[in-house]
Amino acid sequence: MGLHANFEIVLERPDRLVIKDLGPWDKHFTVTNDAEWVVSQVASRLNGRMLLYFDSEGELDQILVQDGRFAGFAHYRSTERIQ
Repeated sequence: MGLHANFEIVLERPDRLVIKDLGPWDKHFTVTNDAEWVVSQVASRLNGRMLLYFDSEGELDQILVQDGRFAGFAHYRSTERIQ
């Protein structure tokens, strides 16, 4: 293992950018385990938007971003269907 996370953008809205972790996880880090790199790849597209991601288990969570850098994780709860 050792390749950066493999992900795709699945939704762009004025208030959020949603990505999905693709794997395969025997070759790539998960988005969760490579969050700093993932944020560096999408930071220029955020423009203040929330960054959400479907993790390797299919759960939707938030990656916190501050000043274009990874700042942690937060649970995301919404009744809205994303996909």
